[in-house]
Amino acid sequence: MMRITSGPSFALALACACAVQLAGCSTHADRIQPVRDAFHLGRIEAARVELDKTRDRRLRNEDAKQLDRAMIELAAGRPAEAERLLREVRDRFDHLEQFSAAEQAASLVSDDNAKAYAGEDYERVLIRAMLALSSLMNGGGDAAAYALQVTDKQDQIIQRVKAQNADDPHAVLDYKQVALGPYVRAMLAEESPLTLDDAARARLQVVNWAPDFRDGERDLQRAQHEAAAKPGHGVLYVFALVGRGPIKEEVAEVPTQAALLIADRIISHNANRGLPPTIAPVKVPRVRTFPGTADAVSVRVDGQEQGQTATLVDVGRMARSQHEARYPWIIAEAVARRVLKKAVIYGAKEWADADPWSASSIALSAAGVAWEATESADTRCWSLLPDRIQVLRVELPAGEHEIALTGIRGPSAAGRPAAATVRIREGRNTYVLGTFPRGELVGELLVSERGGAESSALTTADAHRSTRP
Repeated sequence: MMRITSGPSFALALACACAVQLAGCSTHADRIQPVRDAFHLGRIEAARVELDKTRDRRLRNEDAKQLDRAMIELAAGRPAEAERLLREVRDRFDHLEQFSAAEQAASLVSDDNAKAYAGEDYERVLIRAMLALSSLMNGGGDAAAYALQVTDKQDQIIQRVKAQNADDPHAVLDYKQVALGPYVRAMLAEESPLTLDDAARARLQVVNWAPDFRDGERDLQRAQHEAAAKPGHGVLYVFALVGRGPIKEEVAEVPTQAALLIADRIISHNANRGLPPTIAPVKVPRVRTFPGTADAVSVRVDGQEQGQTATLVDVGRMARSQHEARYPWIIAEAVARRVLKKAVIYGAKEWADADPWSASSIALSAAGVAWEATESADTRCWSLLPDRIQVLRVELPAGEHEIALTGIRGPSAAGRPAAATVRIREGRNTYVLGTFPRGELVGELLVSERGGAESSALTTADAHRSTRP
């Protein structure tokens, strides 16, 4: 790793460069808030306009915005475009997972915003999950491949965490497998009598990975002992993206003892300096989750209540637990960066052999203050994720049916119902997807196979189907 060099001209040059940025040091969370507000209020086009306003020439910031753009496109009824955007970010994130010495050095002399955003671990997994759902609403050709990628990516992350924490067997407990992958594989496998054993194995994975999922055991019993659907029937799967998902916000954190121990190792590796006895609070990102305005989504078919969606993936809990597991390292890196910056300034003063009250010494001190003042926490994140991904399976007679989805909180409705006509085919699945951040549908209710005059979703699906999942 590169060591930090020092000198008065170096420090002054850095200070000048940083001072220019002081007027525009708002965090990503500040800039993206108007997008979140518009989206959660159902103003899809306004959210798109606000997102375009935040564009800049720094490509390292674009991928977080592209993830939000994908959610806007999905809610607007354009799953093919959402799938394209998600696939592009997925591939870039995979590339950016590689270590970059240049970016690491740049972050040490500025802050973590100098790095290209490579996504949090939970985001890398959920990209695959949202790709699977987008594909289901776009013909489903690549849904099974994306579902496998959900499991494979989480397994890669788990293996990496195990290797990095070989002395702490409990470190991996915050990185559990995501049950959406096997759930999608199971429901696709149940459409064919030749793959029912695969469906049963996938249902068992769902039960093991998401023991709190309400319908897991019932789905497993059906997959092991019953037909996928009665003769003359098909299956409706209702997926609901419920609640406002997690974001990162900037906080000033007093370093903990664990963080200081890690910081001392980082500093020892990068500079011939020790850790000062006292450290001021440092700016770091912290995951924030939001109380739900809806518990679930009620599903009515032809006027009859069929049940409520149940949580398959708790996105907020996943983000929070993984962030807490990494939090000592996040604080430690901020502490190390602060110490290394001070070391540069002190080294410059020693090199210049300046009197403490000389003009050059005062200028160097001012440079150090300006340098530290430009720091901001890296709050880049996928800010339009839901808090929970929920699902309900309903077996229905083949034919057309009127469905109505209503966000609920406790026994009461949390918004107006959203309605659509769906077509159920014998022995086949039909999928519905809706976004309910505040209890009421945002955008459109996506249906994989609509009934009546709206029956066009599958006729054009092949034209959009990916050839490279």
